[in-house]
Amino acid sequence: MAGRINDDDVKAVRDAVPIDAVVSEYLQLRNAGGGNLKGLCPFHDEKSPSFQVSPSKGLFHCFGCQEGGDTIAFVMKIDHLSFSETVERLAAKAGITLRYEEGGYNPGHQRGERIRLIEAHKVAAQFYADQLGSPEAEIGRKFLAERGFDQAAAEHFGVGYSPAGWDHLTRFLRGKGFSDKELILSGLSQDGRRGPIDRFRGRLMWPIKDVGGEIVGFGARKLRDDDNGPKYLNTPETPVYKKSQVLYGIDLAKKDIAKVSRAVVVEGYTDVMACHLAGVTTAIATCGTAFGGDHIKILRRLLMDNGSARVIFTFDGDAAGQKAALRAFEDDQKFAAETYIAIAPDGMDPCELRLAKGDEAVAELVQPRTPLFEFALRQIVTRYDLETPAGRAAALDEAAPIVAKIKNIASQHEVAVQLAGMLGILDTQFVVRRVAQIARWQRQGGDRAPDRRQPQRTYDTPAPAAAPSGPALNLRSPAHRTERELLKLALQRPELVSPAFDAYGTDEFTAPPYAAVRQCVQDAGGATGAPSDYLDAVREAAPNDSVRSLVTELAVETIFAKTVDEAYAGDQLVTVRLRAVDRRIRDVQGTLARLGPNGDPAQLAAVQNELWVLTQYGQSLRNNGAAAL
Repeated sequence: MAGRINDDDVKAVRDAVPIDAVVSEYLQLRNAGGGNLKGLCPFHDEKSPSFQVSPSKGLFHCFGCQEGGDTIAFVMKIDHLSFSETVERLAAKAGITLRYEEGGYNPGHQRGERIRLIEAHKVAAQFYADQLGSPEAEIGRKFLAERGFDQAAAEHFGVGYSPAGWDHLTRFLRGKGFSDKELILSGLSQDGRRGPIDRFRGRLMWPIKDVGGEIVGFGARKLRDDDNGPKYLNTPETPVYKKSQVLYGIDLAKKDIAKVSRAVVVEGYTDVMACHLAGVTTAIATCGTAFGGDHIKILRRLLMDNGSARVIFTFDGDAAGQKAALRAFEDDQKFAAETYIAIAPDGMDPCELRLAKGDEAVAELVQPRTPLFEFALRQIVTRYDLETPAGRAAALDEAAPIVAKIKNIASQHEVAVQLAGMLGILDTQFVVRRVAQIARWQRQGGDRAPDRRQPQRTYDTPAPAAAPSGPALNLRSPAHRTERELLKLALQRPELVSPAFDAYGTDEFTAPPYAAVRQCVQDAGGATGAPSDYLDAVREAAPNDSVRSLVTELAVETIFAKTVDEAYAGDQLVTVRLRAVDRRIRDVQGTLARLGPNGDPAQLAAVQNELWVLTQYGQSLRNNGAAAL
């Protein structure tokens, strides 16, 4: 086994790789106030952003699904890596050489599976790119040139060529230390009669990258007539390549998609190239599969579902393109963005259009034109004879259920009115009522998905022991809100509440989880003179993942004050202490009542004295504020 990574090196990796830079590789982040950033959570579906990142703390937390942690935890979760694989990947990005303890380390044979497969693809991509300049690849260079792509374009997109022999890449990767098992698992090789052979042979090669920019697969285009394979051959499903979860060009397009809140979905690799070279740098394409729900999730996190977001589909005008548009429309409601379709004159794809009419024509093509719902409905109604009552009725029967799926009632009504116009039905309200009726049936019938949302947890009532993690805490009690603010200050701005905070007992926090966090701060050495790794120490002191998650949540959540200073901190300290004093006064008064006038004189005197001291202390807190602490 590989040795354990040196603790100092792990800390160096955490410090060297900013969490906001890493998270931004996967989703769009915007200002959330208080130095924090927010975005749509990549770990669960949501309509509005509840995922927050604190660059200054190096932590993230989702107030919707309760996922949280540091940079390493984020990469582990999103890319399904082990701890060591994650540290190795981040260390490579930061240029940090890791040291391993408890024995030697053989990096050629003891890396994690995903890391090895990614490395194999990276080496393969360079091999293919180098081969594009070979005499054999003349046919590939000609293919690119005929479509308007020069050497610079090929280099920009990493286009390469796979030699026509049986095992050129396989032998090359073996020489780089990759095992036959790794080559088969990666999809770069396949089983032959005498051992592994190259999967891709004699083809033009496009590297396919994930949203983080790592090569996870390839798309291969047939070049020769004697190639009996399909026109396009993609990497098979592997541990790192899931065709329903990758978008070609997303690594190049993601920043501009987030910047302008617009994405252009095209059909092929050359279409993506043509769009980017024509200045449409938000173009992406699916890889051998229909545009579906997982692709939408990727785009939604980049678009942030704001009111100006646009997604433009550029399907071909042929029957297959129309079918693809209808499939896309079925998933349309998963977007908060507005969706459109653009079809070039004569049914040309963006690559053909650029060749025929230049870059400006491509840029003009992807300007929002026809709403996707309108295109989809027209494809339906044109199949019927609208000159007859029977034809109009049949078209309505097919189109109305599609309109009924529109969740926004106002939009549904507006589209129903447009559908009536397409069908030539003069009684518009009849169509509107029909659509609304079908919508009710859909909501009440078997098509309705079960409501999986959990009720909001509060600490006014304890959650069942086996309950799944629910949405962000919604505290009804003013006392709980103040305790929460004080803990946030203790974690985020310890200098403002120390040394007073360290004198507070866990019993001054009425919510048991808050008391547990208070104990963590104490076990980590207190808030006074907090060192640079203070937050790490508090999280390490947590007795379980639930408390650790709450520590992260409180460390990331925005402090609810326009000005976070000593005065605000003092108000929270005083309020929590004063409420604790008032609770103790009520307890003592209850004891006094139970003792009665005939109780033990010494005990009565002690209780009365405590009551007097507490009352005086409470009055001093009210009069003098933090100075009385």
